[in-house]
Amino acid sequence: MKQVCVIGLGQFGTHLVRSLVKMGCEVLAIDNKEKRVDNVRDDVHRALIGDARSYEMLAGVLSDTVDDVVICLGETNLEPSILCALHLKRIGAKSIRSTAANDDHAEILSAVGATEIIFPERNAAARLARRIANPGIRDMFPLDENYRILEVDAPPETHGKSLLELDLRSKYDLLILATRPNEQKSFDFLPGPEKVIRPDEVLMLVGRELDLARFAPLVDE
Repeated sequence: MKQVCVIGLGQFGTHLVRSLVKMGCEVLAIDNKEKRVDNVRDDVHRALIGDARSYEMLAGVLSDTVDDVVICLGETNLEPSILCALHLKRIGAKSIRSTAANDDHAEILSAVGATEIIFPERNAAARLARRIANPGIRDMFPLDENYRILEVDAPPETHGKSLLELDLRSKYDLLILATRPNEQKSFDFLPGPEKVIRPDEVLMLVGRELDLARFAPLVDE
């Protein structure tokens, strides 16, 4: 079971810990406000009241078995998140993700040890903009700097064709990871080359963002 520590239980941090637990992760939740800790205590594996600026506190509760640490501290006071990232780096945390208020904050966090920067509102706005501009796009998730996972309604030109016929790998350098009927919630992963795309299906594709952008206009034609 993957072990994750989430520091800061505002709206983003609270949603994150509950989502992680639903996905089977073992979660340690930390905040300096008792009310926030009590709010998630029954949902997570362990919840503690603690000051993220304290090296002693962090060193005392984090073990080598923790796979990821996510800093979700407030945007009005940047000091706690910066000190927290610095301490986590000294402790030896390998994966340190942190929310950031702006680009300057992000640069400082990276300099002191954060391995990934998160802009919750910026990312949510970008995902919504994609869905508004291209209504057929259900969602897009980043994998790294260049690659994304895209969920789209199957474009008309794919209807009635098998994956072998479509050959999206050679045409767009994309792979179809999964498909599902529109009314079905769960995906059927790793479909075979004989799989025929139905008009009511949703596709999950992986590829570079530029290649996905070339494919996406077909969705709304």
